[in-house]
Amino acid sequence: MGCNRNCGLVAGAVIGAVLAVFGGILMPVGDMLIEKTIKKEVVLEEGTIAFKNWVKTGTDVYRQFWIFDVQNPDEVTVNSSKIKVKQRGPYTYRVRYLAKENITQDPETHTVSFLQPNGAIFEPSLSVGTEDDTFTILNLAVAAAPQLYPNTFMQGILNSFIKKSKSSMFQNRTLKELLWGYTDPFLNLVPYPITTTIGVFYPYNNTADGIYKVFNGKDDISKVAIIDTYKGRKNLSYWSSYCDLINGTGSLRSSVIFHLSQKYAASFPPFVEKTRVLQFFSSDICRSIYAVFAAEINLKGIPVYRFILPSFAFASPFQNPDNHCFCTEKIVSKNCTLYGVLDIGKCKEGKPVYISLPHFLHGSPELAEPIESLSPNEEEHSTYLDVEPITGFTLRFAKRLQVNMLVKPAKKIEALKNLKHNYIVPILWLNETGTIGDEKAEMFRNQVTGKINLLGLVEIVLLSVGVVMFIAFMISYCACRSKRVN
Repeated sequence: MGCNRNCGLVAGAVIGAVLAVFGGILMPVGDMLIEKTIKKEVVLEEGTIAFKNWVKTGTDVYRQFWIFDVQNPDEVTVNSSKIKVKQRGPYTYRVRYLAKENITQDPETHTVSFLQPNGAIFEPSLSVGTEDDTFTILNLAVAAAPQLYPNTFMQGILNSFIKKSKSSMFQNRTLKELLWGYTDPFLNLVPYPITTTIGVFYPYNNTADGIYKVFNGKDDISKVAIIDTYKGRKNLSYWSSYCDLINGTGSLRSSVIFHLSQKYAASFPPFVEKTRVLQFFSSDICRSIYAVFAAEINLKGIPVYRFILPSFAFASPFQNPDNHCFCTEKIVSKNCTLYGVLDIGKCKEGKPVYISLPHFLHGSPELAEPIESLSPNEEEHSTYLDVEPITGFTLRFAKRLQVNMLVKPAKKIEALKNLKHNYIVPILWLNETGTIGDEKAEMFRNQVTGKINLLGLVEIVLLSVGVVMFIAFMISYCACRSKRVN
């Protein structure tokens, strides 16, 4: 009888030890299985989850616009007054709904090349008005004239065309014209072979961005979605030194689940750590840029890391020496001390276009000083990406940028001759955003996070139960042995 009892206790202890050992072994083995599965599914090749959702965005991506409607155009033109603006919006378009084109795998270099077609569909139900709403905005052609033609003789000639077309510093345009293009009356009179159609995003529909060539991750998963070349080049030819390099993943415009846009929400190599600086390229702003970890967020039951565009990204070289090669001139930038704006004129055919965060968030005070009614705040105007750390997929993002234009005094151009100083005039700001849908989120939880959590739970239960059983049965066995001895 005593033997049977002791044997049972020993057997229980052995079973507990086996469960504990099995649970302990399952931890590294389970992690290896997860890693193997993730590495297989995030490769950009036919048949993987990543490839399917990379080819065509798996959720709706919207681009919202807020237009800065100028309230006192005559005061500014005559007296060089502060520009009073009224923000109107949002006006919403669905974008990134077209599948990538000309997808070509190169097995020798383990890369895949593609074109990203552009398209925008107006969404009336998500907008405050129609595409025919009219705004008073800066005259893009007149404002650009002094920058493109600094010679006073040429400005005198251009002034005659500006006057003949009855153009001035400001103009009235519909939303559709402002965004997608209109025939400018001043440019239409210029007797030279120039483009007479202009718009903030002209041309856009029926165009394509690329060609991109990115690594597919087949040979090295840490390189998946990293850009190899853009338009056949490894650099941009806009900036000097390392600023000209194309760093990071596909143009913040990649895909969505499980990826999101590729122009401000790229997918990243898997197993993202909080210490990692996420680098990506955006053709919108003609440069590579980066995001840093900010917080852990729960997105529809999925733990994600929020990465934000830091203020240092658009800092002056005095604040962030790494930005020295983004300062391309000394006058407007005040010897490279101006911060919060990026002069992208070199990639816009010399036009004086400046990019900033909305309402000059994180910008020099002098940027907003000549503009009334700006109100920057982090919550509405910062850019962020919510990245699922195991897969590297971006499940939600918000790209917020402001498009501005420099206008200078020009004595030979009557529309600008009364200006007393430079203005960097905000035209509009945009919020391009996308979030994993409820159905996709449930699928992700079931296929990824759910299985990982279940495996982790099984490991802990086996280890815990095994240890408790082993200790309990061994104590009981020792107690029985002690009684027999006594």
